[in-house]
Amino acid sequence: MGALDFLSDFCTISTPRKKRKPMQTVEIKVKMDCDGCERRVKSVVSSMKGVKSVEVNRKQSRVTVRGHVEPNKVLQRVKSTGKKAELWPYIPYNLVAYPYVAQAYDKKAPAGYVKNVAQALPSPTTPGERFVTLFSDENPNACSIM
Repeated sequence: MGALDFLSDFCTISTPRKKRKPMQTVEIKVKMDCDGCERRVKSVVSSMKGVKSVEVNRKQSRVTVRGHVEPNKVLQRVKSTGKKAELWPYIPYNLVAYPYVAQAYDKKAPAGYVKNVAQALPSPTTPGERFVTLFSDENPNACSIM
């Protein structure tokens, strides 16, 4: 049996398998007004190769796609329906250090979400900040000053 298995492995031609895309979740913000818009977006995205599930939340203008897909391809497919679409720009506000800064706070965001922007902390060299950190509990040299 061992020789026959060896010969069969040697004689068969095996094609290399394509590397499968990793399973991921893609969230897209899509402006949808009616059931027809929702149905059209869902049918277009669910017909893509590699899509496992599609969830549409019209109240939040959000489409969640799970599967072996690329985010940019899903975005282009949604845009092909004629709807204005972009990757989901929001994150839960409790994950942000300063959720109500001008760049992050958005009145159009769903409840409990803010825009996903880089959070800029105040520079420690600013005059007001130096005095605050001088007597801060975070400063290890604060006791030597007092």
